[in-house]
Amino acid sequence: MLTTILLCLTMPLQGDAAGKTAGASPAPTVVVSMDAGHDARVQACLIAGWPSALAEHAAVGVERLVAMQEEPGQWPYEGVYRVGGEIPVGYRIGGTAICAEALLSTPGYADDAARRDAVEKAMAFVCQTRNHPLMDPVDYEGGYDVRGWGHCYGARFLLLARAAKAVPEEMVADTELAIDWYVDALQKMEIAEVGGWNYALRGSRLKPSPASPFMTAPCVETLLLAQSQGEAVDPAILDRAMAVLQVMRGESGYVDYSADKAIRDQPGQIPGAVGRMCAVEAALQLGGLGSPARAESAVRAFGEHWDALEARRAKNGTHKPPYGVAPYYFMYAHWRAALAAERAPQESRAELRSIVLDRLSRTRSGEGTWNDRVFPRSANFGTACALLTMGAPWTPRAGSAPAPADAPAAIKN
Repeated sequence: MLTTILLCLTMPLQGDAAGKTAGASPAPTVVVSMDAGHDARVQACLIAGWPSALAEHAAVGVERLVAMQEEPGQWPYEGVYRVGGEIPVGYRIGGTAICAEALLSTPGYADDAARRDAVEKAMAFVCQTRNHPLMDPVDYEGGYDVRGWGHCYGARFLLLARAAKAVPEEMVADTELAIDWYVDALQKMEIAEVGGWNYALRGSRLKPSPASPFMTAPCVETLLLAQSQGEAVDPAILDRAMAVLQVMRGESGYVDYSADKAIRDQPGQIPGAVGRMCAVEAALQLGGLGSPARAESAVRAFGEHWDALEARRAKNGTHKPPYGVAPYYFMYAHWRAALAAERAPQESRAELRSIVLDRLSRTRSGEGTWNDRVFPRSANFGTACALLTMGAPWTPRAGSAPAPADAPAAIKN
């Protein structure tokens, strides 16, 4: 596609969001040019085995994501939560790391100068910003706090960059120090006695408190990835995290919002839990527990109850009845459903992948982005989750064997 297309992504806030987001910074105006670089991105995905429709969507998503990067190399995740009127540093690091991971893992990275430049800027941002006082795990005093986002996804991104040999030579030393720091910080933020992680503890990290599947599942994945690369990971921390993930789920497959002991099964609340269900089943299997049948059941529930998630997409407020679905779970749920589909029985994977991709395609914007919030800026997180969802069949599993060899053939155009 050699014709240049100019795109402005300064979308207005929906509903009455403008009156409910004090302290929000205006999203930058983004102009994207789709030229020969677009064709190269499509071709890279095709060579990797992606179907043509996914290759086209991924190429546009990469272009949009690169253009949405802000100085000095960040993609802040924007929600309603503020610290001193500003987007918290945990959201800035976590959002940046997720977006950079999406760019790094989509085919064609090595030959894409614009993408490499964006990811390397993100790498520097993630390495340097770990020194922010509000990232210190020891000084955490409890309450609502999202520094764990930064610890989990910052570590994950840098570990993946190292594995992909994508760290520039001049950044290797600082990246190694940052990896050690993030992996250590993540372990220090483990909930005492209970195990696992949360972003809203009742007290300090040294006191027992319920764990969150939204946080614990990706933290398990990150520590398993770190362990696979020889980082110092305490096996007891992983054991406790895996145990609390099991405590969170009922016989029906329902996974509670948070837990520190065996939950009351609530099958009627499954429509609001499908993202958590997929996250937990994928993480448990990655750690050697769980079952393919449970993963399949979670993905099927995601497809069946997707409308309950869609009803809360890009809406104001957070956990609204009847299912307590918050908008920020929408794109996360797609990403986790894609990961769970890769853990399902092999004979079911093609169908499950199709379910996830069908639901993903329903909310792609006319600009080729995805956004589950009322904030224009959060299209960066949504689009990154979409790229990671599309690429799940071709992405090696953190800390384990590569994705199944049948993956490219299993998804049809």
